[in-house]
Amino acid sequence: MLALGGRVAHESRLGDVFALEGTLGAGKTHFVKGFAAGLGYGGDVTSPTFSLVQEYRGGRMPIYHIDFYRLESVEEAVAAGMEEYLPAADGIALVEWAERFPEIFPKHTRHIAIRILNDFEREVEIENASH
Repeated sequence: MLALGGRVAHESRLGDVFALEGTLGAGKTHFVKGFAAGLGYGGDVTSPTFSLVQEYRGGRMPIYHIDFYRLESVEEAVAAGMEEYLPAADGIALVEWAERFPEIFPKHTRHIAIRILNDFEREVEIENASH
């Protein structure tokens, strides 16, 4: 997941939004770790489950790592300011548990579905967005 995140980061552009979907332990946060490293960010990358948003600066462009896990509704997501990041004018947004509120995402969102095959293997489907 780290290597895949890094490869996708190299293809990313300012304003991109990535909707990460998958069960607990699928590798969403590891994907973001690889993505951040791919953009040159050298700090820690942790799940934003309790803070809702982690901002990573110091790489090629800012990364907004968002987690919808604790949110109960689209209205709660909007009230928490999540639409400000979708898209983020000055960076890239990666959203974990995106399947919870698909209606909040802009049209150009890239969906990344991660499925656990076994303890060591994942199946990843990346839907390219139209810009």
